[in-house]
Amino acid sequence: MIYLDYSATTPVDKRVLDTYVKVTEKYIGNPNSLHKLGFEAKKLIDDATIQIKKLLNTDKEVIYTSGASEANNLAIFGVCRKYKNRGNHIITTHLEHSSVIEPIKELEKEGYKVDYVKIDEYGKVDLEDLERLITDKTILVSICAVNSEIGIEQDLDSISKIIKKYPKVIFHSDVTQIIGKKKINLDCIDLASMSAQKFYGMKGVGCLLKNKKLEIDPIIYGGKSTTIYRSGTPATSLIASLSKALRLVIDGIDNNYKYVEDLNKYLLDKLSKVDNVVINSTKYSIPHIVNISVNNIKPETLLHALEEKDIYISTKTACNKGEDISIPVYELTKDEERSKHSLRISISHLTTKEELDKFIEVFEEKLQKLTQLTSK
Repeated sequence: MIYLDYSATTPVDKRVLDTYVKVTEKYIGNPNSLHKLGFEAKKLIDDATIQIKKLLNTDKEVIYTSGASEANNLAIFGVCRKYKNRGNHIITTHLEHSSVIEPIKELEKEGYKVDYVKIDEYGKVDLEDLERLITDKTILVSICAVNSEIGIEQDLDSISKIIKKYPKVIFHSDVTQIIGKKKINLDCIDLASMSAQKFYGMKGVGCLLKNKKLEIDPIIYGGKSTTIYRSGTPATSLIASLSKALRLVIDGIDNNYKYVEDLNKYLLDKLSKVDNVVINSTKYSIPHIVNISVNNIKPETLLHALEEKDIYISTKTACNKGEDISIPVYELTKDEERSKHSLRISISHLTTKEELDKFIEVFEEKLQKLTQLTSK
């Protein structure tokens, strides 16, 4: 098998799985219980939280969630409903994950006003346009650290400097696609969403990092848990495994990034020589994501052709609602055909050159056959 869909989800590191199993077996108490078993489970969660904050070099409050989608929903609904007396204006981009866009669309139905900031030819947020859009009614700006389809990395520090001029505006960022891949400064963000499954952890756990002074409304009610912002029995084993996964990826983050950077150059060089392939990723895309378009051939057709040889890539982000086009690719290129025919190849430090060579070989072979079929 050749797996090139790491941005959709990563395989669980066996050491993380071992932690999950051991904690599940040993810590059976409800962390909210007052007896010894509950105290032991709570202590383990508290230790995991301390480690997560240390690894990410942040003092933010950690709100555990079922993943980044819940964290994004909590951030967006939590801010907008808590501070609706301040205003009803939200600013975001067309590069966001569906778990950001869909909650914002729901808020539009409730009367909130939404503006989408412009991006430049490389996919970077137009800072002048961002500042122009901010009004005295603006309460939230939500801009991802890295787009999940094209991999464009935003300059969060520069974005934050603009937002900080307006003390009532809260800055949220979905940092899911950068955590574990590259170091990030979280101090410039008020709220940051992440998911363990993107850095070799278990599915079903993530968190929202929140500035301590900031209050938000919960979206799950039922009493205090690890925080007042998310009710429910804390998932001790998942939380411990998240901490373990984060420690493992942070330990090798610089070496892994350099390795993926070299692989990216190798892959782009190979793809640039394939007929009918257009590269959508820009110089600001992280090396882990390569987005291409192959016109005249449906991306699903190519995906399944590769699947026949046990090679796995993706079209749009795995959580996309199923639109005909890739919205981020269209926003970047303004080319409907390219946005209808985009493919995402996402690599990791686990990827090898040999795998990329095999992928290119099969990709060219399948592409040639499909091109011949469509030309008949």
